[in-house]
Amino acid sequence: MANQVSRRNFLNSLAVGTAAVTAGSATYFAGPRAANAAFKAKGNIPDKPFKTGHITFLTGPANLLGEPGRKGHLLAAEEINAEGGLLGKRKIETIIADEAAGTDANVKELRRMKLSEKIDLFTGVISSGNTPALGPVAEELGVLTMFNDGCTDFLFDKAVPKPKYVFRVTNIQSADGVTSAVGAAKAWPTAKQVGSIQPDYSYGRNVHEHFMLAYQKLVPGAKSISEAWPKLGTTDFTPHITKLLSDKPEVLICGLWGGDYVAFYKQALRYGLFDRMKVATTLAFGGQPHAIGKDHPEGVLAGCHANYFFTHPAKGRWPINDSFVQRYFKRWNEYPSFESDGAYTALYLLKGAIEKANQLVGGWPEDDVIIALLEGTGIDAPSGYTYIRPDNHQGYKDTVIGMTKNDPKYDFPTWDPKSIITIPIRDITAPPNWPKPGQGHNESTAAANWLKTTWLA
Repeated sequence: MANQVSRRNFLNSLAVGTAAVTAGSATYFAGPRAANAAFKAKGNIPDKPFKTGHITFLTGPANLLGEPGRKGHLLAAEEINAEGGLLGKRKIETIIADEAAGTDANVKELRRMKLSEKIDLFTGVISSGNTPALGPVAEELGVLTMFNDGCTDFLFDKAVPKPKYVFRVTNIQSADGVTSAVGAAKAWPTAKQVGSIQPDYSYGRNVHEHFMLAYQKLVPGAKSISEAWPKLGTTDFTPHITKLLSDKPEVLICGLWGGDYVAFYKQALRYGLFDRMKVATTLAFGGQPHAIGKDHPEGVLAGCHANYFFTHPAKGRWPINDSFVQRYFKRWNEYPSFESDGAYTALYLLKGAIEKANQLVGGWPEDDVIIALLEGTGIDAPSGYTYIRPDNHQGYKDTVIGMTKNDPKYDFPTWDPKSIITIPIRDITAPPNWPKPGQGHNESTAAANWLKTTWLA
């Protein structure tokens, strides 16, 4: 974004309400094809199964994100297999492992999957603490990898600065904090005293930093007056809640997620926290939608990792999402989350690249050809247009956030349609080839340097 754009003009330019998802120029969409539109492969295609390794949280509080990702992946695999498999011949088989085993165990499992199980694709992964460890190993093993989360900037800023095999579909983590900052500044432009409660690891640190960098530009004079850093997996948030209440911030940025967020909001209700400060979150709507109860307060800025919530846009405005939600609910008897969308889209991105590669070279394409066609590709997904940038293999889509509101159609809160904000991703992320940490600056991320030096007048 050019320097001359002011904060006021930026905030006023944002689409608010029930506007349709942004569609790109993709000719490929995520979803099953009609029989008369079946892909016709060129050349000889083997019928050997296409083996996929998928690591995600199957147990623990993070399962609220891991389970929807697993289900999104399996739904896409089932749909593709119903058409005969990739290129009509290679059916997808998935080996699943529990991310809750820990980073070291996940690295060992990836090696086992590739070396013993001979997987063709590695996917999944929720935690931003795991992708920086798994990414370099995937590159070393030469295994095509489509992370559907684990969104830390560190992955492509430092751990794998020049990726070949590794891609990621979800929006980059810095966009998460910035999206919540934009939503908070638009909703509460006079709130200058900021409190923060974050999980005490890389994700929480990233949210706090990038929220404050953006919020202080959008709300001049804003400052952080209270910080709470519970360990990931905390069950008793009482000392953190009482500290925040004592410090009296006007607005709270909360990066807790999964079961941690559910435990926090239910305990915070007992202390009246939501009555005493405005609350912005990055992941209140990050897990399974039904995990949040009707007791959740209305008027909370509910983040979805800056990616996707199933009720947006309104039914009829984006048929790709309408049909995805319908098929997902029919298969799993629940509504999808952003993890469902990410895992589902990842397989269809791969399918599209394989089909394009087949038309170029015939037969089953080598990974190098598939990779070349993933770079710079786009897809119309349930969440809208998703683009894979060639310089860093990172997925980008316009971000969304909205306020919680109870809707009698659902047993859980959704977004107030009038409150939803859509933010062009190009306006809140560093542009292609922006210097990474250590390349002329020592900020924590390329995005942090861009926000400090370039973003807004």
